[in-house]
Amino acid sequence: MSALEGGGGGTLSEIYQSARRQLLRTRDGLEKLERLEYTAASGMDSPELSFSIKKDITQIQSLCVEMDRLWRSIAAKSQRDLWKRKVEQVAEEADSMKQSLDKYFLRNQKRMMEAKERAELLGRASGDSAHILRIFDDEAQAMNSVRNSSRMLEEASATGEAILFKYSEQRDRLKRAQRKALDVLNTVGLSNSVLKLIERRHRVDNWIKYAGMILTIVVVFFFVRWVR
Repeated sequence: MSALEGGGGGTLSEIYQSARRQLLRTRDGLEKLERLEYTAASGMDSPELSFSIKKDITQIQSLCVEMDRLWRSIAAKSQRDLWKRKVEQVAEEADSMKQSLDKYFLRNQKRMMEAKERAELLGRASGDSAHILRIFDDEAQAMNSVRNSSRMLEEASATGEAILFKYSEQRDRLKRAQRKALDVLNTVGLSNSVLKLIERRHRVDNWIKYAGMILTIVVVFFFVRWVR
């Protein structure tokens, strides 16, 4: 028997071509299996196709074992090295496809377990589903109310800060005006009684200013309490 002929019939070249054809068929089958898995809404299983792919991969691996035995019997080293690379390439592709198929089986098993768990959970919770939905609705409404209250509090706080800032600006302007007035009065030499009258008026203005600030703070405080 020639070194390029196998014990089961067929030369090394014929076995190699048969393995290549099966590789192409297996690759097409894997691609179809993945399309079925990812295009379906919940992942569609095809037992017949996956079993056929597994069978083809097993047959390819058997052919690789036969080809591995045959290329070692080739006398010419150059031809032997060439066939070694070819056979190794086929074996690597077959192993890669087997790993892809194994991963598919694991994903499919995981989907089946998750579907079973969901069915069990839905079965246990079927009587309480309406109650659970009501709880979710109440929680959502409560969260919206909290967000609205928080926004109103922020707006009230910003308004109060703006009012206090305006009072502070007015106080500074009054101080500057008082200093200028005192400078002018001192320059023209007005009497001490007039200066004392101005000072009393300044104190009254300060009382009015502080009373207004306190009133504003009280109003903002009660507004915040009302919002809550």
